[in-house]
Amino acid sequence: MTAALRSNTAASTPYRSGVEFATSADGMLVARIGDLVLAMVTSPSGFAFLASAVAVRRPLAELTRADFTGHDGRVADEAEFRARVAETAGHKCDLASLNRVQTRISANTPWGGSQMAVVYAEGVVAHLTSGHGGFHLSADRNARVHPLLRKDTPWYEEDSEWAIVAISFPDLFTTYERSMAEKIFRNTWPDVWEKIRGCSLAEGESWAKDRRAFDQRHAADFVVTSAIRSEQHAGMTEVVAIVGGGCIHGGEERRFLVASDEYAGRGRFGFVIDLARHAEYDGRSAFIGWGSREHGS
Repeated sequence: MTAALRSNTAASTPYRSGVEFATSADGMLVARIGDLVLAMVTSPSGFAFLASAVAVRRPLAELTRADFTGHDGRVADEAEFRARVAETAGHKCDLASLNRVQTRISANTPWGGSQMAVVYAEGVVAHLTSGHGGFHLSADRNARVHPLLRKDTPWYEEDSEWAIVAISFPDLFTTYERSMAEKIFRNTWPDVWEKIRGCSLAEGESWAKDRRAFDQRHAADFVVTSAIRSEQHAGMTEVVAIVGGGCIHGGEERRFLVASDEYAGRGRFGFVIDLARHAEYDGRSAFIGWGSREHGS
């Protein structure tokens, strides 16, 4: 992959929206957007991820992996890296057109005293504290939030509830932020999304809805809750599985042996035991709490 990237971007090349692409000194595809530099880093295990650095002024061709400290998620290939760079460039361009004001406002938030505030518009203020943060909406602004999303308090925390603010006042957010807010909306509150949007979410469009369907579908099945490579059986993984995956109080718990290659392909919500194929295991274990138990060979 590195060789292909080197041949495609051997020299530093300008790009639209003020983006510059190049190949780093150690063969990474890198891009500069103002004071932000992004890199496509390939891990020792083979997957690629987006790395970032701020205020690195040296020429892109002189940079190395050691210059990048931020980790911003996986990328599948060069095309996705370039798309992420373009998305970031668009976000920075949109930000420049908004009138956000950074200031200090004395305020007690649900997460502690405000240390910094960003005024998005009258009645829409984001507060940062030592440990967390979120938005405060004025009474008038909060009244304009859709009733199915509106909170009784005017505070919307920064992890997911900020999306409610972005959905309610889209003109105050960048295209990228609106896209992220819509994704959070679908994933976190699928039932509300369907009522407001007037359509149903298909499988794969909402993490929360898909998780609920998985739990319902496998309520009577053994779902793995922990796993460890077997020390006694080469190529096998020892797993602990509970009926319903632990969602059902008091669900039966058993151990099984599963081929490691098969277990590596497990789905995003867990591995479901097939009682017809996966052997129940009652031998010695490396699991804490199970290690001293020996009920046979």
